[in-house]
Amino acid sequence: MARTVSMLARAAREASAGARAARSAAAAASRAARSAAAAGSRAARSGSGDASSKPRDDAPCCSLCNLRFPSDSGGPLPEQMREFRKNQAPPVAEDASGFEKFKAMVYSTVVKVPVAAVELYLDVRSTIEHYVWRVFTSDKLLPDLLPQEQHVFTLVLDLNETLCYTEWQHGRGWVPFKRPGLDDFLKHMAKIYEVVVYSDQPPMYVDPVIYRLDSKGYIRYRLSRTATKYQDGKLFRDLSKLNRNPARVIYISAHSESCFQPEKCIQIKPWKLEDGDTQLQDLIPFLECVVFASDIRVVLATYQGRDVATGFLERLREYQRLMQEQD
Repeated sequence: MARTVSMLARAAREASAGARAARSAAAAASRAARSAAAAGSRAARSGSGDASSKPRDDAPCCSLCNLRFPSDSGGPLPEQMREFRKNQAPPVAEDASGFEKFKAMVYSTVVKVPVAAVELYLDVRSTIEHYVWRVFTSDKLLPDLLPQEQHVFTLVLDLNETLCYTEWQHGRGWVPFKRPGLDDFLKHMAKIYEVVVYSDQPPMYVDPVIYRLDSKGYIRYRLSRTATKYQDGKLFRDLSKLNRNPARVIYISAHSESCFQPEKCIQIKPWKLEDGDTQLQDLIPFLECVVFASDIRVVLATYQGRDVATGFLERLREYQRLMQEQD
């Protein structure tokens, strides 16, 4: 009899410990759901696009910047949540002892409500992610061009490792280092193109970085994380939503795989503070000439698999040689 009482007490203690852990997971789920709901509400009130032409140091944080992206169908859940989902009703062998069956029954009863709370959190978060990333992202990321600018090409620039390299410094936050030749590049391109920065970082990061990189205001618009599309665990830029003529959009990036339209991309080497980099300056001659093309996609297709800046100079030299021979 005493042994039976001892076994029951032991099972009760284990069930109590499981209940405490379950309640802790449920409370975390509830807090996360409330936070996600508030973020979705703020995103809805703030509008669909995040294009802006006036850099601000005090720009508000993106309402989505604290949301974690799902890495699988269930998302990056705490391990406790995963375990409770998996072990809501732990299997009991047919030949298990009566004590083991009793312990499994007590555990399953105790964690039933917390597990339901976790499941509710998953449903709420999935719904919010769907609406935030699909509904609140506009199909027109940029305003209409003015009638007198309909002929202008749009130069879309990636940010990290394309225009700059950033590192975190205590007391200063994110400190950007300009890629060599950036100032001259932006100044010259702004005379020919509508210059847009398209980053997958949140506005709280993009705005102050661009403010430091472009104090003269050569960059007309900037797009950040809320203007990207989340797919297969990655963030992609969708140039088809820029509200611009597809034949007049060029995208320059050190990571061109982050774009849904690779036929419009010019890949350059990532810059990580290396000395002697000339990638931006080397592209200027090509970018000056390509604005006379009727479709940028046709031109870039002829450089497939080659460095655009180098290939253009080779063609230019060949053209000059032919012209001299004709003279």
